[in-house]
Amino acid sequence: MVCDFVARFPGRKNQYQHGIEQAPAAYAGSDHPQTCRGQQVACWRHRARRGVSASAGCGVDVASLARPVRRHESPRRETTEGSRGGKRQVEEAGRESGFGHRHAQGDRVGKLLTPNRQRAAVTMLLARFGVSQRRACNVVGAHRSTMRLVSPPITTEEIELRAWLRSFSTTRPRWGWRRAAKTARRAGWNVNNKRIRRLWRVEGLRVPQRRHKKRLTGIGTDVGAMCPIRPNIVWAMDFQFDTTADGRQIKFLNIIDEFTREALAIKIDRSINADQVAAALDELTAQRGAPAYVRFDNGPEFVAHAIADWCRFNNTNSIFIDPGSPWQNAWIESFNGRLRDELLNSWRFDSLLEARVIVEDWRHDYNTNRPHTAHGELTPNEFALHWNTTHQPQAA
Repeated sequence: MVCDFVARFPGRKNQYQHGIEQAPAAYAGSDHPQTCRGQQVACWRHRARRGVSASAGCGVDVASLARPVRRHESPRRETTEGSRGGKRQVEEAGRESGFGHRHAQGDRVGKLLTPNRQRAAVTMLLARFGVSQRRACNVVGAHRSTMRLVSPPITTEEIELRAWLRSFSTTRPRWGWRRAAKTARRAGWNVNNKRIRRLWRVEGLRVPQRRHKKRLTGIGTDVGAMCPIRPNIVWAMDFQFDTTADGRQIKFLNIIDEFTREALAIKIDRSINADQVAAALDELTAQRGAPAYVRFDNGPEFVAHAIADWCRFNNTNSIFIDPGSPWQNAWIESFNGRLRDELLNSWRFDSLLEARVIVEDWRHDYNTNRPHTAHGELTPNEFALHWNTTHQPQAA
């Protein structure tokens, strides 16, 4: 820089060198930051006019450019500013956990999105805690100008429209504000969707949520995890489904004895209702006598009055498993699995009559030829015969 200046102004060489030599002496006792700052800015401007990079050869401290240039700040002021900055950071961190921010505590208390709710919250804070309006608005997150707004008076036309909306909600309880807006325009009201929605919410109108009907469950005898100790104590029954070749459904009613594991009956039809279940139980009762308990799930066929009447007339207690707990009816579920695996998965029925004949043959084969490990490799019929033989009452 000095060489360029001397080359342009040869007569001022001595004056320029004299000024350079006296400059350090003039500012030797001064620690004013503007001294270095001014020289750096002059160097930067000169380089810029010549098309040279501003940072080349001038020794510009980039960090010093970020400092204030108006006045010299002492260490005490920097400490104060640092403390204020820390306070501001704490306030910002605390503000982020308030309303309108996705924070654990902020989401827990909810958000005040509408101006009416914000004004109500500010009014509550003023009345309950006695804080200033500025402080209350800051906590809620509302602007102070919203507290000075005066709601316009309700016009007669709006009163009539609100009354019409209330009447519409009573007449059409399952219709929402969108259908209300369309119906209002068809009725001659000059309104848009936004106004109808606002008035709909102001009036507190809403479509009532449908309540799911509670599924009926049977009221039976509470016996817990009961295991029978002799035949004809507990009969278990359940339904199973399959289809014929034409795609029509067939329904199976399986009834077994839980002690002997005998398949007492498998009734097959296109549909089976509670009366047909009671008829099947009557046939078995005529052959074997009525059981002490019957166990089934909470299906509509089993919780019907027809089954309750049959149990009452035959002095039989009913055991209903808990809803969604098929393991409480384990014996019939195991039988259903054997029937599905050994017959239904490998056979295609052409008609209902064919299904009845083939399934009845399988039932007889199951009772007479299929051994059970729980019975010591005896078939259900052999186990029932052995138990009846060994447990006959002795003559006096």
